Amino acid sequence: MKIAVIGAGASGLLAALNAAWQGAPVTLFERNATLGRKLLVTGSGRCNLTNDGVRNNPYTCDDPGWLSSVLEQFGVADLLETLEKIGIPAYKTWDGWYYPLSNSAHSVVDAMTHAVERAGITIQNDSKVVDILKTREGFRVIFRQGGDQQQADFKRVIVSAGGKAYPTLGSTGEMFPVLAELGHTVNAIQPALAPVLAELKDLNPLQGVRVDLGTHLFNGKTLLASAAGNMIFTKWGLNGPAVMDLSHHIPDPPGNSTQISLNLLHFIENEFNQLLREKRNSAFPVSLLLGAFFPPKVVHTYAKLANIAENKPLKSIDKDTLERLVKTLEDTRLKVTGVRGYKYCQASAGGIPVCEVKPNTLESIIHPGLYLTGEILDVVGPCGGYNLHFAFASGSLAGQAAGKD
Repeated sequence: MKIAVIGAGASGLLAALNAAWQGAPVTLFERNATLGRKLLVTGSGRCNLTNDGVRNNPYTCDDPGWLSSVLEQFGVADLLETLEKIGIPAYKTWDGWYYPLSNSAHSVVDAMTHAVERAGITIQNDSKVVDILKTREGFRVIFRQGGDQQQADFKRVIVSAGGKAYPTLGSTGEMFPVLAELGHTVNAIQPALAPVLAELKDLNPLQGVRVDLGTHLFNGKTLLASAAGNMIFTKWGLNGPAVMDLSHHIPDPPGNSTQISLNLLHFIENEFNQLLREKRNSAFPVSLLLGAFFPPKVVHTYAKLANIAENKPLKSIDKDTLERLVKTLEDTRLKVTGVRGYKYCQASAGGIPVCEVKPNTLESIIHPGLYLTGEILDVVGPCGGYNLHFAFASGSLAGQAAGKD
C-alpha cells in the first residue's frame, strides 16, 4: 500500500514518519533540494515547537469542536513524546513556550531528516507536484523533476504542501487549484501573522521602540479581534506578535474606519495606578511617572500627546489633563492601511474548510484515501508555537491513519 506525502515541512515530515513507522512504503515529495526548509525560519531560527496554551480557543477556525478533537488526540504531551523519539529534546520557557534544547531549528531539521532516512522513506527532492488524479485503485501523482514530467500511482496521498507564506522558501499555494479540481472548497487565501501597515503620525518618533502592550482591532465601532504581547514601531507601521496575531482579521482592503487601538497599560495597569496614587499630590514629575514604565522616546511622545510638560509635578496637573494622559496610554488609535504580503508573513489564512476533513484522521470526506494537513486547512493560531503544533498534530494523525492496514 504505497503512500505519497506531498510537502516536507513540519506537517509532511511527521505524516511521512508516522505512516512509515507502521510499515507502509512512503514516498515524500519536496519541491526544494532539502527537507524542512521552512522549519528553519520558525521561532526566529530557534523553532518554537508548541505552547502550553494549545487548545481550540486561541485559533481561528470555522469549527472549534473539530479543532478540539484534533488537539485532544494529539496534544502537547504527544508531540513532546514524538520529538523525543526522533531525538529532539525540548524545554519550556516561563510563559509556556517550547523550544528544542539546542535552541536551533537546524538541529530539528537534521534530526527529522535522519529519522526519515532511517525509516526507509523514499525522498523525491526537487520534485514539484503539479496534479493529483483519482484512479480506480487510488491516486496518480503528476510531478516535474529535472525538467521532465513524471507520474506515479499511490493507494493514499497526504497533501502537506503548506499555504502561501514565505514563497521564497517554496510555499506558493500551488496545491489549492489541484484540490479545487478534485472537488474541495478553497476559502480565500490571505496573509496571517503578518506585520501591519499603519499611519503612525504623532507616533513617528517611536520608530524602533519595542513595548509590551495590548491591542484591539476595530472596523468602525465593531471590535474584530484582540491580542497582547510585544510590538515594535517601524517606518511602515507595526510589527511583533501583538499586531501579527490580528493581521488575518484585517479587511482586504481595510476601510477608512479600520483602526488598531494600542493599550500601553495592558500589562502594568495595577503598578501604574498604584504609583500614580502614591505620587498624585507630590512634586513627582510626569517624566518620572512615565519613565518608571517606558523608555525615554515613549515618555517624550506621550507627554506631548497629552499636552503636558514633562517636568510638570503631578500635583500641579488638573484632573481632566491627567485623565487625558491615562486615556491616551490606554487607547491610542492608528489607522490601518493593510498588511505586509506573503513574503513577510509567518502563515496564511484560508484554504480547505475543516468541515471537508475528518477530525480523527484528517481524511477527505470527498475522496477517501486523500488526507489534508497543516496550512492546507483553514486554521490559524497566534504566534507562540500554535501553528507549528497544529502542523505536527494534523500530520501525525494523517500519517497514522494512512499507514494503517
